[in-house]
Amino acid sequence: MTAEQEINELRKELERHNKLYYLEAQPEISDYEFDQLLKQLETLENSHPEFFDPNSPTQRVGGGVTKNFETIAHRSVMLSLSNSYNKEEIEDFINRIKKTIEEPVEFVCELKYDGAAISIRYENGQLKQAVTRGDGTKGDDISTNVRTIRTIPLKLKGDYPSDFDIRGEIFMTLDGFAKLNSERQEQGLETFANPRNSAAGTLKMQDSSIVAKRPLDSFLYFVLAKDNKAKTHYESLVNAASWGFKTPDPDKNYIKRVKSIEEILEFINYWDTKRHSLPFEIDGIVIKVNSFKQQEILGYTAKSPRWAIAYKFKAEQAETRLVKVTYQVGRTGAITPVANLKPVLLAGTTVKRASLHNQDQIEKLDLHLGDFVYVEKGGEIIPKIVGVNINARPADSEKIQFITHCPDCNTQLTRIEGEAQHYCPNATGCPAQVKGRIQHYISRKAMNIDGIGSETIDLFVDKGLIQNMADLYELRPDEILSLEGFKEKSVQNIMEGIEQSKTVEFKNVLFGLGIRFVGATVASKLVKHFKSIDNLKSASKEQLLEVDEIGERIADSVILFFSDQANVKLIERLRLKGVQFEANEIEGQTIRLEGLKFVVSGVFESFSRDELKQTIELHGGKNVASVSSKTDYIVAGDGMGPSKKAKAEKLGVKIIDEEEFKALIE
Repeated sequence: MTAEQEINELRKELERHNKLYYLEAQPEISDYEFDQLLKQLETLENSHPEFFDPNSPTQRVGGGVTKNFETIAHRSVMLSLSNSYNKEEIEDFINRIKKTIEEPVEFVCELKYDGAAISIRYENGQLKQAVTRGDGTKGDDISTNVRTIRTIPLKLKGDYPSDFDIRGEIFMTLDGFAKLNSERQEQGLETFANPRNSAAGTLKMQDSSIVAKRPLDSFLYFVLAKDNKAKTHYESLVNAASWGFKTPDPDKNYIKRVKSIEEILEFINYWDTKRHSLPFEIDGIVIKVNSFKQQEILGYTAKSPRWAIAYKFKAEQAETRLVKVTYQVGRTGAITPVANLKPVLLAGTTVKRASLHNQDQIEKLDLHLGDFVYVEKGGEIIPKIVGVNINARPADSEKIQFITHCPDCNTQLTRIEGEAQHYCPNATGCPAQVKGRIQHYISRKAMNIDGIGSETIDLFVDKGLIQNMADLYELRPDEILSLEGFKEKSVQNIMEGIEQSKTVEFKNVLFGLGIRFVGATVASKLVKHFKSIDNLKSASKEQLLEVDEIGERIADSVILFFSDQANVKLIERLRLKGVQFEANEIEGQTIRLEGLKFVVSGVFESFSRDELKQTIELHGGKNVASVSSKTDYIVAGDGMGPSKKAKAEKLGVKIIDEEEFKALIE
């Protein structure tokens, strides 16, 4: 098999597995095996740049940097839909259509996804270009970023038109948005406001490798093709699904064909109630005439099609009184204002607080104490205030002035140029920051210390037992027992948890130190590269930037952290207590299989398949998912696939059993 043939086979296999995982939720292989296939393809493509393909599965991980997005004219104008906010207007829309169209009219009801509109062009079954809505006539070419979204196919299958556009919405799932914000909080970054803005902002990022890591998803719901064989909108989406697109799912009632106003209103009422159970945000329902022939008869206005309308749900909003504004201090010193409200029922839950984000937001709203405010609940961690009922403002109300000093330690606040948030610079003396850093240190992703929670840390700090992470290792059982509510068993659990943390890997320790912008993933990459805290501490900015995914902001933050002698002394104290600051050598690790590639197939007596793969890696070997000319060995068990055996024999790849494998590592 030639290199080109092998590359093409791997590309087809990876696209098939991508579709099984992201569109059909029926994966055949593990994430690890998928990654191994991807690495195998990446190696081949690097060795043979003449076979580069912008739609190769390797392009989904991103990496390209776009300085300026080229403006592209849409081949067909992206019109907006007319909006309706009451059901009477929907009835008027149906009646107008029936006056124009004498024959029976079928409609399609769909969800109105709350994301970023996109138009994607395909030529000969391959993704050619992806363009934002822009002003409707032209938009930005964001093809590099869109290629990273797993639910958007790079190559199509089946009987598709040779040249067409497909339009839809790119959005962020609610779970993905919550996880992204949680990670940003851990890194000391500002959280995003809502999934819609996060999706739109992500699509315009210059570094596509960052886009690839964001939880973007899509629904594509409108095909524009001169040679479209479908006669109806619904049929065209069924066809698009067969070509590999993620389209609205009729089985989940995301799309439905209806024939009467009663059925349309039934669909609207159903989702007005059920929309909160969706894994993504919608803001309404779209109603379209199904027949393309009838759409053509109805035509367009200057701004929108006459054959479609959007019914917008009422915003999830409530009016309540602003009682006061309090301020939270994060572990990095970031100050976040929070509105304390008179409790009000909103979208099924009682709301008592709402995010105000920063000083700019307070000034934009012109907030006064005692104001009656409008609160919305969208994809927020907590609800937000979107407006003020000026007519209900008390005559003697005072305008809210943003604080100038830290609410916990009274240190004067600072505001870094270019950032929206204020910070308390008293890192070591501010109780909120001290507690926050220790709480981060003991958290599950960091040191995972059992027996201690955030309330316990608060108590220990308030009682003067600890002031930093190193103090945890000097706690005495009798000190804790003297506090109210602690028994011998709970104290024993705390002491055992602290002792056990001394065995936690260096990557977790580094994350636990709470260096700004150093999340769990970044910590792992730094540890893999530098091996020890001493190497990391002495690294120059240039050396830090050589590490995969480490940019200037992270590099500057790491250097700033180690330039503070208080941090250096803290690390030395932790080291003396036995905390791990070097990457551990794994027991039994050798380099006997270094440079060798293995395919594992079948069932074994001495190992499970996973154990066998782990053993290969322990001794320096590399697991690959499919047989190629570069495979060194197939480790074959009972029930080995005949196709793999035939391919191995054809390529001259050596097939060994588990006993022969044991001999290799012994």
